[in-house]
Amino acid sequence: MIKHISYKLFSMALAMLVLLSTVSFTVEKHFCGDVLVDISMFTEVDKCAMEAQELMLKKSCCKDEIDIVQGQDELKTTSFDDLDFNVHKFLAVFAHTYMYGFEHLPKETIPHKDYSPPNLTPDIQVLDQVFLI
Repeated sequence: MIKHISYKLFSMALAMLVLLSTVSFTVEKHFCGDVLVDISMFTEVDKCAMEAQELMLKKSCCKDEIDIVQGQDELKTTSFDDLDFNVHKFLAVFAHTYMYGFEHLPKETIPHKDYSPPNLTPDIQVLDQVFLI
């Protein structure tokens, strides 16, 4: 039971690792001067009130910074045919040893398997605590 659950947890962890390593996302930051005004991961950042005044003055004190976190684009897949001959030999010998290397023990016959023990009768002398001296 524990072995089955641990296999499930391990396979879920590996699936999550593959998923998280291939996900890409963008982090947008809006600075007004040296002050961080807004951070956004999934939507556009909110502009500050100075942005409207900058259009009139043509002087920019605000800036947007975009950080792109790239995930892995290509996953490497290999087949059995891509391996060297030595690896082929090792895997074949390992599989053969694992499947046929263990001898099956002969089934032992238990002669007293169907034997029921005798009924125990209580010792009357001990129960009544009467002893011959």
